[in-house]
Amino acid sequence: MSYEIKVPTLGESIIEATVARWLKRTGETVAAGEAVVELETDKVNLEVASNEAGVIETIVRAEGEIVAVGDVLGSVLAGAAPAKPPPPAEAGPTASAVSATPVAQRVAAEHAVDLSGVSGSGAGGRVTKDDVLKAVSVPTPVAPVAPVAPVAPAVPPRILHPVTAPGRPEERQRLSRRRLTIARRLVEAQQTAAMLTTFNEVDMSAVIDLRKRHKENFKARNGVNLGFMSFFTRAVVGALKAYPMVNAEIQGDEVLLKGYYDIGIAVGVDEGLVVPVLRDADRKSFAALEREIGALAAKAREGSLGLAELQGGTFTITNGGVYGSLMSTPILNVPQVGILGMHKIEERPVVIGGQIVIRPMMYLALSYDHRLIDGGTSVRFLVRVKELIEDPEALLLEG
Repeated sequence: MSYEIKVPTLGESIIEATVARWLKRTGETVAAGEAVVELETDKVNLEVASNEAGVIETIVRAEGEIVAVGDVLGSVLAGAAPAKPPPPAEAGPTASAVSATPVAQRVAAEHAVDLSGVSGSGAGGRVTKDDVLKAVSVPTPVAPVAPVAPVAPAVPPRILHPVTAPGRPEERQRLSRRRLTIARRLVEAQQTAAMLTTFNEVDMSAVIDLRKRHKENFKARNGVNLGFMSFFTRAVVGALKAYPMVNAEIQGDEVLLKGYYDIGIAVGVDEGLVVPVLRDADRKSFAALEREIGALAAKAREGSLGLAELQGGTFTITNGGVYGSLMSTPILNVPQVGILGMHKIEERPVVIGGQIVIRPMMYLALSYDHRLIDGGTSVRFLVRVKELIEDPEALLLEG
């Protein structure tokens, strides 16, 4: 009996996906619950498994095709013997060889790396992209093998298009679904929100001094480093409590005021930014915030974030300072009405008590939806963040 492989429900607000690559080919055996195809959505990559054991009977949607929830991807002939032997290892690794992230599997396929021989450094021993790249850099002896039939690449080849003369090549690549969605959402944010940005600067001396005095004891007790993001997360929560309209959302002709604080933390990955969400940030200690931020960032870079970890969020923090940005205007993560941009810490001369002194300063930027938030509220919100960062002991009272 044949069973159809269909596109599953993809999660909140996700209605379509791209067939990233087939992990099984027609005629190959598959176990019940084994992944057979990988789909790429605007938020995460996910694997679709077969509900029955048997062989892959048909593949009806090719790699690169856009599919919707409920579409048939292929079929499995339950209980059947394989129509042909599986391709040799040189055809590329499959997801069943070893537990690996989708990004790691894609890199392994590009470099013809056998994942069964790669040691994983990710959570639970999962193979990450870095593990595969390390394996690529280590030469291994290769025994002579018989020629095999070429296998169609999972990703369309890059084609160079010469223009008017030699030495002026061009390269055309298909944009990933995530990059296309990022582009669409950024344009949507600028077209639907009355977005403005206000700036301030904060003296980081007190936070830096506190970290120096407590970092060793903090790490010994909690097993994580004391970073800057936990301070800014707590400061943002304190400012949101003082100015709740910044923690709201416009829905038609109504405003939804939220009495909880789910803070999105923007993380840079190969295809752009993803924004995993810290749930109930107001209830977490510094140590809990640091642990969760570190875990979410690691999963983002491995490509193993779940949809639930990316959905929702009442306010977002993004840190362009890790890339050396001195100042920027962050774009709203709609439907949120506020986003805080952190930047590079740089020693600058400032006047304090009539004297010119050198202090480690950071520019802060708050982009906000002017339809809901007035200029005065945005300025006071940013000043409150500044006050809490410059007096970090006050953050304990905010908790």
